[in-house]
Amino acid sequence: MGLRLYNTMGREMQDFVPITAGYAGFYGCGPTVYNYAHIGNLRAYVFLDILDRTLVYLGYTKKHVMNITDIGHLSGDSDDGEDKMLKTANEKHQSVLEIAQFYTDAFFRDIDRLNIKRPDVVCKATEHVPDMIELIKRIEANGHTYSAGGNLYYDVSTYPDYGKLANLNLTDQMAGARVDVDSNKRNPYDFVLWFTKSKFENQALTWDSPWGRGYPGWHIECSAMSMKYLGEHFDIHTGGIDHIPIHHTNEIAQSEGATGHTWVNYWLHNEFLVIAKDKQTAENGEAAKMSKSSGNFLTLQSLIDKGYDALDYRYFLLGAQYRSQVFFSWDAMDGAKNARRALVKRAAQVLEAAGGTAAGSAALSPKAKEYRDAFTAALENDLSTPQAMSQLQTAVRDGSLKPEETLALVRTMDGVLGLRLEEEAAALNKDRIASVNSSSHEDDAEADEINRLVGERTAAKKEKDFAKADKIRNDLAARGILITDTPQGSVWKRS
Repeated sequence: MGLRLYNTMGREMQDFVPITAGYAGFYGCGPTVYNYAHIGNLRAYVFLDILDRTLVYLGYTKKHVMNITDIGHLSGDSDDGEDKMLKTANEKHQSVLEIAQFYTDAFFRDIDRLNIKRPDVVCKATEHVPDMIELIKRIEANGHTYSAGGNLYYDVSTYPDYGKLANLNLTDQMAGARVDVDSNKRNPYDFVLWFTKSKFENQALTWDSPWGRGYPGWHIECSAMSMKYLGEHFDIHTGGIDHIPIHHTNEIAQSEGATGHTWVNYWLHNEFLVIAKDKQTAENGEAAKMSKSSGNFLTLQSLIDKGYDALDYRYFLLGAQYRSQVFFSWDAMDGAKNARRALVKRAAQVLEAAGGTAAGSAALSPKAKEYRDAFTAALENDLSTPQAMSQLQTAVRDGSLKPEETLALVRTMDGVLGLRLEEEAAALNKDRIASVNSSSHEDDAEADEINRLVGERTAAKKEKDFAKADKIRNDLAARGILITDTPQGSVWKRS
C-alpha cells in the first residue's frame, strides 16, 4: 500500500511522496523550556518518535530536526503577554539561560525514560538568531513587513494564502477575530518578526539587528532553523493541533513570503490529551485539556511517583491513534500498566522458549508473515498504533508459531513501538532465575540443618538422652518435619 498520512493542509489522507526518493526530512516543534513538560506535551514527542521509527522501518533514510525554544515565546501565541522564559527566571531568581538549561535537561530525561529516540538535530533558538535575522531580511525585501513602535511586523495582507492551513477566512474574521492587545498592529492577524527594547525594555537577552537591538518573535525561529537543516522545501512538519491557527499559520506565511514557493508538503498534528477523574467522567465528556497555564497538568515524574513505569505511559498513548483525543485517568493508567506487564511476561516466555534466537525473515511461516504484513499495513495507515499493537499482542499469544518466529516478530514490531520488550523480558527472566536459585539455595541450607538435627537426635538416643531426642523431634514437627525411625536409620519428610 505504501505510507499514507493525514495532511492537515487539505484535510485529507494522502500518499506520502517524498521530495527526494527514499529520503524524508521532517521538523517537529520542540518544547519551550520554562517549566517541566507535562504528560500532554509528551504525547507529541511519542507521536514524533513513532513517525521517526516508522520511516526507518519502511526503508527511508531520514533527518529529524527539533527546536528548543529558550527565548522569545510570549505567554500568548499572538504576541501578547509576558515572555515565558523571563517570567520563570524572575520567579526563581535565576538567569534565563540557567532556567533554559535546567528545563532542557529535564525534558530530555523524560524523553529518555519514554524510550523516545533523540532527533538527528536539536537546535536552540538562542544559537540561531543570526539565521533568523537573515530570514527576516528576505521577508522584508519581498515587501511583507512594516515597522511600528520600534518593532517589525509581518503584514498578512501581503500574503494572499494566509490562513490556508487553518482554513481561515480573513474577510469574514478580520474584525475582532483575535484579541488584539498591540495597538501597533495594522490588523489582528499581523505578527511580530522582531521585537525591540521599545516593547520590552528589561528583556534579558537581546541582539543587534537592522531594526534595533532586541530579540526575534517566536514564530520566526522554526522557519529559520528548519530551513537551515532541511532546506527551503522539505517533507513533513509536525506539532499539536493548537499550533494550527497561529504558530504554524504564521510559519507558513513568513517562510513562503521569504522563498516565494511551497515550504512544507505534509502537515501532521496530534490531538490533545485531556484529563478525567475516571472512565465514566471521560465518557461523559467532563474532561479538560491539560495545560500549564491552568495548573491542570501532571508530569512524567508524578506518574512514576505513583508507582507507574514511564513505559506504562508510552503503552497507554500507543493505544490511541495520534489524531484521536486521549482521555487520561488513573483507571486507564492501571489498565495500561497491567496490560504492558502481561505483554512483557508473554515476551519473556517467548524469549526463553526461543533460546534468544530469532528466525530470519526468509524463515518465517506464512502465518508469521501475515502478522508482519498486517503490522506494516497498520503503520502505513497514518501511523495507526492501535492496529499495530493488536498485531503484536495477537502474535505473541499464537501458539501455532514457532518461538523463533514469534521472537522475530517481537523484535521487528517493538523496533517501532519502542516498548523495550526484549530488554524487559530478559530482565524478567533473569529475576525469575535468580529467585529460583535463591529459593533452591535456601532449600539446600534448610535440608542441611534438618539433617544435622536428625543426626543430633540419633546421637542423643544412643546416649539415652531421650529428653533431648524428644525435644528435637517436637521442634521439627512444629516446623512440619516428620521423623520416621527405620532399621536403616531415621528419615524425615515434610508433612
